[in-house]
Amino acid sequence: MKKITTEIYLKWFKDMFFWRIFENKCRSLYLKQKIRGFLHLYNGQEAIPAGITHAMDLSKDKIITAYRCHILPISMGVNPKKVMAELLGKGTGTSHGIGGSMHIFSKKHRFYGGHGIVGGQIPLGAGIAFADKYFNNDAVTLTIMGDGAVRQGSLHETFNMAMLWKLPVVFICENNQYAMGTSVEKSTNIKEIYKIGLSYGMPAYPVDGMDPKKIAKATYKAIKIARSGNGATFLDIKTYRYRGHSMSDSELYRNKEEILLYKKKDPILKIKNIIIKNKWETVENLNFIESKIKKEVESCADFAEKSDIPSIQQMYNAVYYESNYPFLDEVPYS
Repeated sequence: MKKITTEIYLKWFKDMFFWRIFENKCRSLYLKQKIRGFLHLYNGQEAIPAGITHAMDLSKDKIITAYRCHILPISMGVNPKKVMAELLGKGTGTSHGIGGSMHIFSKKHRFYGGHGIVGGQIPLGAGIAFADKYFNNDAVTLTIMGDGAVRQGSLHETFNMAMLWKLPVVFICENNQYAMGTSVEKSTNIKEIYKIGLSYGMPAYPVDGMDPKKIAKATYKAIKIARSGNGATFLDIKTYRYRGHSMSDSELYRNKEEILLYKKKDPILKIKNIIIKNKWETVENLNFIESKIKKEVESCADFAEKSDIPSIQQMYNAVYYESNYPFLDEVPYS
């Protein structure tokens, strides 16, 4: 794994702060009804993309995840302006505004989507890994799910096949403890989720989801196992979301005191304090970085709001792709 240097800590701080402000802006735009449909925010979970992307080889490794999917593609290099435009349903978005919040996708950056079906991405991730093994691509697929998805039957079928065929896949549970609104304590007999992997002979570990360094080390170990041909690993990354499951979540299942307790473990605050304690950067410079990032996020929103909605031709091509598709000339383009 690449050495975790002073520069990496500064990068983590900048990235995680950007992601937090980006999601806050998404929330603001949703409340103004400029983003429609569902919106699932990532606040509190930023250490996960910071850690896993440090451990990955972004020139060939892949990610597939569920519908809380705005930040992960940005961490892999997708232009945040295009992500914001997708959220607003604009033609300049990652899928020309047709996918929306739950379906960010980038073939170029090997981000194979957010998926709206709970657990639907789990077998798909194993399928991508199967293809990489078949074609000797030396790539690993990180297949990410929430703690609610581990109760899906498809997970068990996929875990079995992943170990039987020694697929180059790392399964990651973003365990924010509440799924859609029911705690792990109330919904499963296996309270320590990582133990599910052990029943398939799969290496499985709990990981501190508020510390990017610990996440990076655990992910690198899992990727190394997968890339060497020894099959899957299951990481139970224990994190916490500061916002509700979605914007329509009234959060009656938890109290404010619990949220405040976890905010003391905020991964952004943790990294910022490490930087200040070690005198790698001054408080004044960090404050300047924060103000600069806020302007960058505003430019993302400005780009998205000024972009046009997708044209009929964009929508048609996004569905049929081939320019010589039958009856193409009969479609009334605008």
